[in-house]
Amino acid sequence: MIKLKFYGLGGQGIVTAAKMLSEAVSLYEEKYAIIVPAYGHERRGAPVNTSIIVDEEPVLLNSFVYDPDIVLVMDSSIIDKGIVISEGIHENSVLVLNTEDENVLALYKKYNFKEIYYVDGTKIAVKNIGRAIPNASMLGALAATGIVKIESVEEAIIDTFGEKAGEKNAKAARESFEQIKKM
Repeated sequence: MIKLKFYGLGGQGIVTAAKMLSEAVSLYEEKYAIIVPAYGHERRGAPVNTSIIVDEEPVLLNSFVYDPDIVLVMDSSIIDKGIVISEGIHENSVLVLNTEDENVLALYKKYNFKEIYYVDGTKIAVKNIGRAIPNASMLGALAATGIVKIESVEEAIIDTFGEKAGEKNAKAARESFEQIKKM
């Protein structure tokens, strides 16, 4: 069982990203997944998080994730809003972060994740889809951790957004996957 927690701001596609991950592993990798979103004030810019559990066996647990194996942060400013992204992490927890800013990386390094993967998913999204919505590009970054195959992510993205928008978003995912860095 792999437990994930996605953090970001309303309007960045946090819940959509979780649904696409669930589809990627369920339809294209014959695994099981469940998502449990948590909406704050349900408005653009408000903190949002989503819990995801992925397993080889049917997931019978239907609750938030309190001890994540992987934390994905779509907006590094989330910690400025009082959100504690390291809550419940353990010595093997991994962080996937949307940034390439050295100052932000230094700030997040203090949380003592075992590994930190990072890429500027927003820049890649703007380049490929023309909008600062990093959900698809950050799923590509997540694929670099090995939890899901990039091909499965691309298929789920195309299923979700349709052919035209899906191809652009899948390209953003692939680009993030290929540009990911690890510290």
